[in-house]
Amino acid sequence: MSDSIYIGYEFKIEPLQPGSEILIAELGYAGFESFVETEEGVTAYIQKDDWNDNILEDIQILNSDEFKITYEFNEIEQTNWNEEWEKNFNPIIVDDLVSVRAPFHDKPDTKYDLVIEPKMSFGTGHHETTHMMIQHILKNDFNGKSVLDMGCGTGVLAILAEKVGATQLDAIDIDNWCYLNSLENVKRNNCKHISVYEGDVSLLQNQKYDIIIANINRNILLADIPTYSNHLNKNGILFLSGFYVEDLEIIKSKCLDNGLVFNDKILKNRWLAVKFILSNV
Repeated sequence: MSDSIYIGYEFKIEPLQPGSEILIAELGYAGFESFVETEEGVTAYIQKDDWNDNILEDIQILNSDEFKITYEFNEIEQTNWNEEWEKNFNPIIVDDLVSVRAPFHDKPDTKYDLVIEPKMSFGTGHHETTHMMIQHILKNDFNGKSVLDMGCGTGVLAILAEKVGATQLDAIDIDNWCYLNSLENVKRNNCKHISVYEGDVSLLQNQKYDIIIANINRNILLADIPTYSNHLNKNGILFLSGFYVEDLEIIKSKCLDNGLVFNDKILKNRWLAVKFILSNV
């Protein structure tokens, strides 16, 4: 198991919204990989190996006159993470169909019950992007499909995709902790068709998928959209999230350049989750 050390930042934000949303987006671009929204602000985590003394100097909201933000930070051993989540992680219900809960929560009466031990991984359904991607999965046909979940985090989206009918799934994350956590969650949910890999899009060789899901961040998406396009089957579908509504046009443009036609979007608190279809023209 990974012995990485994380740096945890406790931010207090006034006003809380939209300050919390803006801060999370900017911290994501800076390399922070996990977030817990609190009553007073946000707790954000970054691997110590990715951290430096100047990590916050490009976080523009910290210099904004519209918000009062204070923070403190300290090192956190990963072994403490379960306890942190037990204190902060509440179960969620998406569209009365999907529940996302930890093993210590009671089983709710929903069609799809996902049991996720998040640890340090991103993807519990609490963040808008994961929530919206779950909604996209529910409203689209995954039956018998091959699926790639890129930047899988906890593996929650791949797990749901299998439960709604996908029969061949690959889940990939560059972070070792996410890789290990996804393996655990796949097993915990009795999934039989998901293969989990540690790495990035360079792992993809000749594989083709009916559906690719990528909930990462704007910069990585823009860099990887050409690869996604090359690994989709005819009429393949690409779901993207991890960016704000302001970034939609640049995402659309990059997709169009790679034969991907905009089809649908879900908006939640300025976050977007979008659907593109590979053009056959």
